[in-house]
Amino acid sequence: MTTEQRPRPPRTLAEELRSRGDEELTALLRARADLLSPLPGDVSQLATRAGTRASVVRALERLDVFTLQVAEALAVAPQPCPYDTLAALLPGGERELPDALARLRGRALLWGAEHEPRLVRTAQEVLAPTAARPGGTGLGPTVAEACAGISPRRVQELLTGAGLPATGDPVSAVTALTGLFADEERFARLLAAAPPGAREALDRLAWGPPYGEVSARPGPQLRWLLDRGLLLPTQPGTVVLPREVALRLRGGRAHRELRPRPPEVTARATYTPGVADAAGAGAAQGALGVIEELLTGWAAEPPPVLRTGGVGVRELKRTAVALDVPEPQAAFWAELAYAAGLVAGDGEVDERYAPTPAYDAWAAEPGERRWARLVGVWLTGTRVPGLVGDRDGKGRTLTALGPGLDRGPAAELRRRVLELLAALPEGTAPDPAAVRDRIGWELPRRMTPEARDALCAAVLAEADLLGVTGRGALTSYGRALLAAAPADGGLPADSAPMGSVPPGSASADSAPSADSVPLYSTPAGTAPAADREAGAARLLAPLLPEELDHFLLQADLTAVAPGPLSREPAQAMALIADIESKGGATVYRFTPASVRRALDAGWTPDALHGFLAEHSRTPVPQPLTYLVDDVARRHGRLRVGVAAGYLRCEDEALLTQVLADRRAEQLRLRRIAPTVVISGAPPEILLARLRELGLAPAAESAEGAVVTLAATRHRTPPRTAPEPVPDGPPAADDRLLAAAVRAIRAGDRTEERTDEAATAAGARTAARPVPPPPAGALPRTPAAETLATLQAAALSGDLVRIGYVGADGVAAQHILAPVRVEGGFVTAFDHTAEEVRTYPLHRITGTVELPAD
Repeated sequence: MTTEQRPRPPRTLAEELRSRGDEELTALLRARADLLSPLPGDVSQLATRAGTRASVVRALERLDVFTLQVAEALAVAPQPCPYDTLAALLPGGERELPDALARLRGRALLWGAEHEPRLVRTAQEVLAPTAARPGGTGLGPTVAEACAGISPRRVQELLTGAGLPATGDPVSAVTALTGLFADEERFARLLAAAPPGAREALDRLAWGPPYGEVSARPGPQLRWLLDRGLLLPTQPGTVVLPREVALRLRGGRAHRELRPRPPEVTARATYTPGVADAAGAGAAQGALGVIEELLTGWAAEPPPVLRTGGVGVRELKRTAVALDVPEPQAAFWAELAYAAGLVAGDGEVDERYAPTPAYDAWAAEPGERRWARLVGVWLTGTRVPGLVGDRDGKGRTLTALGPGLDRGPAAELRRRVLELLAALPEGTAPDPAAVRDRIGWELPRRMTPEARDALCAAVLAEADLLGVTGRGALTSYGRALLAAAPADGGLPADSAPMGSVPPGSASADSAPSADSVPLYSTPAGTAPAADREAGAARLLAPLLPEELDHFLLQADLTAVAPGPLSREPAQAMALIADIESKGGATVYRFTPASVRRALDAGWTPDALHGFLAEHSRTPVPQPLTYLVDDVARRHGRLRVGVAAGYLRCEDEALLTQVLADRRAEQLRLRRIAPTVVISGAPPEILLARLRELGLAPAAESAEGAVVTLAATRHRTPPRTAPEPVPDGPPAADDRLLAAAVRAIRAGDRTEERTDEAATAAGARTAARPVPPPPAGALPRTPAAETLATLQAAALSGDLVRIGYVGADGVAAQHILAPVRVEGGFVTAFDHTAEEVRTYPLHRITGTVELPAD
């Protein structure tokens, strides 16, 4: 095609966006969801918002390495940049260059003719100073930019030093100097005359950073470079290598290392799919047990909430010891339960963390459904447990369940790591280093390299803990659960956590005002995600071991549960015995302390004997029967009540024994009657200390009745799970995107009509004034007809005139381009007010369809 045959290139980004089809605008709004908040009134507003710095930075953060390198090359190239010039800056990437340009154009970071693209100005400003960024161009300012602060006389001296004739003005002098550096032959002849050491000095700055320091009296090689403009001063003691010189030294390359293709995710090991599934199912069963053990422990002894929020370091250590896991894992399990809404603060004056009522409902579900709930929360959550123990920007320690752990990219990165695993053959465990390299290629600017690598490692480790992967390979049910992510949720498009409530959207409990613009519905894929979670649970169910209601008692005061116990026997065994080892089978050990714990909780000896006989598949060993009877016989002989504290016992010899024990001196015991001893310690301290002495005291009320110290199951009031905190708005679904494009197009049509009306009004004479609109009554139609008209207009993009009675009783008419009609509200572009508004349907008196012209 000749130059004359080429279509005229667009003059602005808005003009190009206006020429795009609806599918292209839909793809732009999907890739850059922030452009929808609020909905642009027309294409001009869309282009303006797409060029704002915050939006451009957000779009650049979602580019892969090569697309970013193309944008960086464009940022240092002339605008518009001929395609051949851009290709010369990126040698080795010619095959991938068209796709990268298409990605940039699709995200409205690029516009103009195909053969001469332009990078949006804001992107140029963001990307041009990339010398400090690892992998950036490392190029400095142009000769013209660097000479801006140099006197005209000095510029003429540079020309003379470079062997060029003097000019009459600084502009032509800079042009001549730039032409010298751009000419390969003349530049080579200039460098050939350089003194020793001059070329080495240039080579040190060629690949960046382009700035260097010089002394007040530079050496001859530096003076030679300074006198010819090969190095230009920026401030006293600092020089810069001009961009044209650097490109010539590099052979025209914009980057030292071009990375047009993503690194391959290599395999670390390969297993049969059945092996991975079996290993993952075992981990899934273990995850459920750890969560239940954690929350059972916190129900009995709720940890206090720190004043700044979160669980203290000592409490986390105590929890880790109780769970027999490292502290980072304890933080992970606590955070997972917190994100799932299973644990929260109780809201009391002395606030503590305790299980919520939702935990009881969760614990009653089958194991596979409990697992799917936990993993669904993990996939979409933005809290990063691995940050526990680090310090925030103010030097404060980050605590488990505390503030400051949310990281917006966490959910997107977590899902992307699993997508990479899903792309491998079944049973393949990837090399963690290869996964980190691939994510680093796909997200070079989204996070710092250190934070990104740490999060990748955490995702792989957490997936193994949860059983999403088995021995590092993605399981079959993990693949099914991964499909619950939105289809457009992969990189680099934006993503939204499941169940998040977008900013500006109306809740179910309150009607939006006429000024609100709820552009975001529940993200696409949320409802199907629940079905896919159920599908993953169905795949996992056959792999989980069947829950048992029995165990095997042994003569050495132990019991072996050959599989996971169902909830009631498991809770009872956790009370009357101590867990000695876990695994495929759980070993419990009966001790005097554990039996006494059950008696303190209200169990009677007969109830203990009955429970053991009912659930044991082996006869109850005689040593265990003796242990229960012996502890029960001694239990409660010594009574503790309230004075500050007192002891009462019918056995005077036992009281004498206690008084004579030196270990009880700290209790400050004093005998006031043959069978009564008082103490300055409160009853709970007396009970604990006497049990440490090997005694079996019981508490009693003021009337002398034994008080059963049943373990209190602490529960919070109903609590909602914390919302994820993404670093951007959620993605809109396809239906809403199509409606938004129609509204933007409608805004353009209104703008055109306004311009035509203004032109026509200027041509009218005073003898033909424009008559005022008729002051008729409001449109009135039945409610069903009103709803049908608005829904049809939302689908077709037509305009309607409505009658509307506001909350203040004032009636008015509005011209609308409906975008969405649902939930008793219509969201539309109001051509009367020239903005997007939401109106309750019950306040609309009627509708009238308007002609398309």
